[in-house]
Amino acid sequence: MAPESTGRAATDTTVVITGSTSGIGRATAVALADAGARIILAVRDAEKGRAVAATLPGSPGSHRVHRLDLARLETVPAFVAEIDEPIDVLVNNAGVASKDLQRTADGHELQFGTNHLGHFLLTTLLLPRITDRVVTVASQAERMGRLDLTDLDWRRRAYRSGRAYADSKLANLLFTYELERRLRRAGSPVRALAAHPGLVRTAIYDRPAGERPNVWDRLLPVFGQSAEDGALPSLLAASGDLPGGTFVGPERMMHMRGGAEVIGSSAQARDPELAATLWSASEQLTAADARR
Repeated sequence: MAPESTGRAATDTTVVITGSTSGIGRATAVALADAGARIILAVRDAEKGRAVAATLPGSPGSHRVHRLDLARLETVPAFVAEIDEPIDVLVNNAGVASKDLQRTADGHELQFGTNHLGHFLLTTLLLPRITDRVVTVASQAERMGRLDLTDLDWRRRAYRSGRAYADSKLANLLFTYELERRLRRAGSPVRALAAHPGLVRTAIYDRPAGERPNVWDRLLPVFGQSAEDGALPSLLAASGDLPGGTFVGPERMMHMRGGAEVIGSSAQARDPELAATLWSASEQLTAADARR
């Protein structure tokens, strides 16, 4: 792959994108396909995935759809086993937000289990097939995260949904930087980068039917940007001429809207000791679940 600084993918590349049937994931798939990439949609609903694949730019039938449910870790090795070709770029895009304490099929807190653990397992298993880079969609919400390594699944503490979401995004960045360190030590050509989409009008913010809207719900339509704009940081991270360990986010409104540029992250996100400890914990939390 010969990346460009404009954030447009070179032709004849293969990109796996999780959560690519809607929102930022779909917008990322459309833009990369329009630039000539071949997309593998990693999605929970294969029927929806096929419908999206049929609308992507490119030759008919060139894009593939494979089922993957990051909240059910047994589906991850099955997905990886179906990938029989080199992958230029993996975009860990899928994400969830939950107001109430929910758990994955494997018993993990839903946001941490889906946003981090599912992508951790996917990346580590797929890594031997990746040739260029891994992009993980994180968030500046990581600055509000405070990982409790003794209670990552919120079994002991009183549940705080906003904190749990921020923790999962902090985990995304810790994972990205630790993966980059490990790749460099191994002399690998693969790079690990992260992207922050900013404030985007997507289904992740939808409220359950019948629940009264709050101030945030009224502000989001005004200040939130489109999924296409929210995908710009992911596109730059996926195809820009950037070194590993780069965090990309919007240019304006305190990195919440418009364009894409390199941005900074918190000191805790760059703590190598915390990252290494989280990596070990993630290996332990996913190993048993993946064998079920």
